[in-house]
Amino acid sequence: MNNEPHDQLFKVRHSLSHFMAEAVQRVQQFDVEIAIGPAIDNGFYYDFLFADDKQIKDEDLKKIQDMMVKIVKEGQTFTRLDVSDEESKYIIEELMQQKYKAEMRDEFSWAGEGISFYLNTIPLVAKDSLLKGIDEGYLHYYEKITAYFVEHYPEQFRDRFVTFLDMCAGPHVESAKEIDPSCFKVAKVAGAYWRGDSNKVMMTRLYAYAFENKEQLKDYLNFLEEAKKRDHRVLGSKLKLFTISPLIGAGLPLLQPKGMVVRKEVEDYLRELHEHKGYLRVWTPHIAKIDLYETSGHAAKFGDELFRVQGKEEAFIMKPMNCPHHMQIFADNQFSYRDMPIRYFEPATVYRDEKTGQLSGLTRVRAITQDDGHLFCRIDQIKDEVKTITDIIKEFYGTLGMLGDYWVSLSVRGEDRSKYLWEDAAWEVAEASLEEAAKLNDLPYTRVEGEAAFYGPKLDFMFKDCLGREWQLATIQCDFNLPNRFNLEYTNEAGEKERPVVIHRAIAGSFERFMGIMIEHFAGAFPVWLAPEQVRIIPVADPFIPYADKVLTQLKSERLRASIDESNDSFSKKIRNAEVDKVPYILIVGEKEEKADGVSVRVLKTKEQYECSAKELVGKVKELRDSRSL
Repeated sequence: MNNEPHDQLFKVRHSLSHFMAEAVQRVQQFDVEIAIGPAIDNGFYYDFLFADDKQIKDEDLKKIQDMMVKIVKEGQTFTRLDVSDEESKYIIEELMQQKYKAEMRDEFSWAGEGISFYLNTIPLVAKDSLLKGIDEGYLHYYEKITAYFVEHYPEQFRDRFVTFLDMCAGPHVESAKEIDPSCFKVAKVAGAYWRGDSNKVMMTRLYAYAFENKEQLKDYLNFLEEAKKRDHRVLGSKLKLFTISPLIGAGLPLLQPKGMVVRKEVEDYLRELHEHKGYLRVWTPHIAKIDLYETSGHAAKFGDELFRVQGKEEAFIMKPMNCPHHMQIFADNQFSYRDMPIRYFEPATVYRDEKTGQLSGLTRVRAITQDDGHLFCRIDQIKDEVKTITDIIKEFYGTLGMLGDYWVSLSVRGEDRSKYLWEDAAWEVAEASLEEAAKLNDLPYTRVEGEAAFYGPKLDFMFKDCLGREWQLATIQCDFNLPNRFNLEYTNEAGEKERPVVIHRAIAGSFERFMGIMIEHFAGAFPVWLAPEQVRIIPVADPFIPYADKVLTQLKSERLRASIDESNDSFSKKIRNAEVDKVPYILIVGEKEEKADGVSVRVLKTKEQYECSAKELVGKVKELRDSRSL
């Protein structure tokens, strides 16, 4: 969704944020402290600080929605005023009496930035009819404000009544008549620290969705409903894929046996894709002396995100990444240009002390298992190595059906060079090499300024799930920094010592996050090759359990994951249980099936039902598994 500052939808959303604040002043608290109210990708929000007896609740959202609809139908106009520094101070401190606006104004003033205001107005003659029944405190507040602007700016406001005033750079629509009153929905209440600082006051944030029209809003609300059904936190618990234990701690998920099946299938597939690509498996411990991360620069970079462990004599860090460890393995060898590239691979768990409020199921955790690879190569090998990696990425995500609408961010330096390590010449070589590799590999890339890692440029692969949500998953990153910091060398053709380039690469990224995304992408109904349980056999009655055992033996002989439901539940409930557990193939066996040495099949994904021989069914499921078919 386009949300550029001068896009019409941006103007609509930004204007609606002002209408939200106005509605809050009308129905909740006329002298509420107002902070900021920007447009965002799916709508807008506004931050408030309410009096103790005026705190907003979920049940208050409807009256705010209704008042916003009324405000839009009033046809209010937006008028911009650019004022002097002195006047802006008076307007905010004396007229508006808004301390958070005053804090921002002082910052703008100190930086020498101009101050502008937007005023919402209605015709003065319509005031009594349009504002009939509105809170008296609100009316008195804006009568005083209107009087000031009529006196000082009579040409603009002589025949107008001010209904809302905000310090704002805009832009906005010219009139509320440009807004469809059915295109938005006040959605939820949340908490937000002022300026995002946990040491500052906690404010109340009201979120709303807004689109171009009612139909687009309805589509988005349907999307949210579908996303809610697919929430990996709900499905993960319901399907017994993973557990979050308060005794273990937030952000430290436990994989149940079924969840481990999914993860191992992903790991095995990635290992298979790397088997003949020259990767060497390594292993590194979970902790290291702090000296390692001070040398690499990560101690300063990650700061309070590091988990610190005090040994009897030395201080250690739970490793926040694998790369410094892999540098030590490379450094303990003597390599020549003929040995290059050296490719290390390690699916290892790293640890970062994320803030509790940012943790979420599997997608934001403190224990992160990465399918981490580090390649040490010559500069002239970068393009070929990137091709090898992109081939793996394409095959992996093609198998998952996610190559249809992906793009690649070529993340390069921004203008502020102080944020980045090493000299310009190396950056230019690395950026040019990645861009050339992207072209040679036909990658749908966009050059994005300022998104590079502090140590080098990168290619970030952006994939969409079945709901169209975009995720950054695979990544390829160039790094000249760590070889310098750890004094890594190989012997070149001239017999001289030379620095290698390090390429960091991950295909799935974090296994935890990837699993969370896959649970939602497939809504828990995994394709056969990923499904924790691929087949469930349901005898119509106990006498047919022996035949069910015979079918089960055939399935297990091909290493298929299958079970028999021998519970005391009714037949219909057993069918329902298998569907709730999202088992891809449900086999029903009774007298007819036993006589024919067959099975009655129900396919979860297609709802198809048919009969076939047991041997035929086993072959079909095996073929779907082995081909990793969707």
